[in-house]
Amino acid sequence: MQLAIIAKVLAAGCNKFRFKLITMKLIIQTGPAELGRSAGQLAGKIIREAIERRNEANIVLATGTSQFETLTNLTRENIPWYKVSIFHLDEYIGLPATSPASFRRYLRERFVQMVGKLREAYFINGEDDPLIVCRELSDVISKVEIDIAMVGIGENGHLGFNDPPADFNTTQPFIQVNLDERCRQQQFGEGWFASLDEVPRTAITMSIRQIMKSRQIICSVPEARKAEAVKNCFERPPDNNYPASILQDHKACSCFLDLYSSALLTDSTILRFKQNPFMP
Repeated sequence: MQLAIIAKVLAAGCNKFRFKLITMKLIIQTGPAELGRSAGQLAGKIIREAIERRNEANIVLATGTSQFETLTNLTRENIPWYKVSIFHLDEYIGLPATSPASFRRYLRERFVQMVGKLREAYFINGEDDPLIVCRELSDVISKVEIDIAMVGIGENGHLGFNDPPADFNTTQPFIQVNLDERCRQQQFGEGWFASLDEVPRTAITMSIRQIMKSRQIICSVPEARKAEAVKNCFERPPDNNYPASILQDHKACSCFLDLYSSALLTDSTILRFKQNPFMP
């Protein structure tokens, strides 16, 4: 019976999105705490497996309020962190590392100080020449395999700071981007800045293609204010006007939602991604 239901759902998905395998998976939890616990535990498992395979792991870390619970739970995992290298997903251009809104500061205080010695930590220095920073980080990351990228989805559907319409084609691992007004409003609304005028207009971000190169992706998206973006990204085919919609095409993406961020999804969408037989 269950296989019949799965076949019917997959067929419906193929008719709506043309013929392709569905490889993204939705996991819906009650609230942010439960979401973060599940996402953090899965990330820990993936990192341990990577270390078992080749005695090291490379991970990408996002920031922002959506990552609070996930990163907190990840820091509690039993992992030999000295074998782990982290890459920073995005950072504002021109913002000092001492600013409360600095994502370098965020990762140092909320992650690095919690786990202790890392193998390497590749931060994005938004105070240096953006072209040089992008080139140097791109050179480093192009030589390694990323085991897991931990990301979120913005209120405008962005992935990293790849605001719509995102560049789905650039092969550069790190790029300089302009932030759209809805993105800037979100950063102000989350309390990182005292006024909208203080929010930078440019940033350095990992590109869409580089994010999608990761062996696995964990996307954490709590809160009702993300519900519209979640609906736009997962109830239509991938579209660069909804950048995070590209996650549907990743071979091993687990997207963690809560009851609030998933509230606008149709039952058929939830079933199509939850009843995914191609991932554990």
